[in-house]
Amino acid sequence: MFENCFPNTLDTTVKFYEKNGKPFTYVITGDIDAMWLRDSSAQVYPYLGLANEDKKLKNMLKGVINKQVECVLLDPYANAFFDDASKISEWKNDLTEMKPGIHERKWEVDSLCYVMRLSYNYWKTTDDASIFDADWKQAMLLILQTFREQQRKDSKGPYKFQRSNGNPLDTQFASGYGNPTKKIGLIHSMFRPSDDATFYPFLISSNMFAVVSLQETAEIFSEVLHNENTAAQFRSSAQEVDAAIQKYAVFNHPEAGKIYALEIDGFGNGLFMDDANVPNLLSIPYLGYRSKEDVIYQNTRKFSLSKANPWYSEGKFAKGIGGPHIGEHKIWPLGLIMQALTTDDDREIVSCLKMLKATHAGTGFIHESFDVDNPKDFTRSWFAWANTLLAN
Repeated sequence: MFENCFPNTLDTTVKFYEKNGKPFTYVITGDIDAMWLRDSSAQVYPYLGLANEDKKLKNMLKGVINKQVECVLLDPYANAFFDDASKISEWKNDLTEMKPGIHERKWEVDSLCYVMRLSYNYWKTTDDASIFDADWKQAMLLILQTFREQQRKDSKGPYKFQRSNGNPLDTQFASGYGNPTKKIGLIHSMFRPSDDATFYPFLISSNMFAVVSLQETAEIFSEVLHNENTAAQFRSSAQEVDAAIQKYAVFNHPEAGKIYALEIDGFGNGLFMDDANVPNLLSIPYLGYRSKEDVIYQNTRKFSLSKANPWYSEGKFAKGIGGPHIGEHKIWPLGLIMQALTTDDDREIVSCLKMLKATHAGTGFIHESFDVDNPKDFTRSWFAWANTLLAN
């Protein structure tokens, strides 16, 4: 399975070319011909460790970053893009500001975090700072501006979204701005990394991701670009969001004790569930926000991997986290992989690997989701993010 899955992104989803003397890499998700900022980052992330040994691979990774920067500069609120800048999306009737070249415009905080994460870790791995050009700097400043707009301290901001396809997970409340919130310094995210609409707009796992990403980008502006004023702005935003998480997102759960809620509104309401898509609550150490040993994380992890989480399922072949995107009784291999990546318990890791091995339905690849009682009932036979994440 490793031999099938590890090269899957390179073998099947990458289009590399040069433009204006720079490498560009367009990375599709698999069976959808569009480049998600999140998926493309996650798909190539496990290759970073090999970048210094393979010049072509290193150039490909630089190309992903350059392409992502181009996407962010086109529209920081979009989550998925076409390589063809003139292509019109099938979602052209969405009630939001669609532009040519955009496949979908669901505002997800984590999309921009993944762009920052890939840039930072490419630099830390390769010591190559050539990616931090004028376009990259402009994109990072636009990300910071977007995060601040979506704190919505003075207004609702420029973004709203509604879709009329009849699926409630594809649209938002309150004329597209989401449920009301108390302005506490957190960043509103209209959608989760599953591309499902948030119920409460403060998605905590994505705000945690933002804290880490803002800090990492501050380090780049300080150490590489020697711009302490801009670095201080990124740090200040990270500190503000972090303080709000700690003050408002920790709740006493009747079964699990002190845990993080997945979503909150700032008025004291919280959504107690976890979703398999990353960032989720299970992935907190993977994101770098807190350690595996952190007490609140440990409680949250136990909650996520128990029947107290409404989207946790157990069956004949597997047990783990799913989510509303597919529905009940289906779990996501992404969740099993993240479970293995966030523990030091060898027995738990082996258990997760055995479940992955037993549920690929004879295909040798990782799927989006599968039924816990019937692995042959799966979704998306070509889902490159899950394939590559297995290689972590």
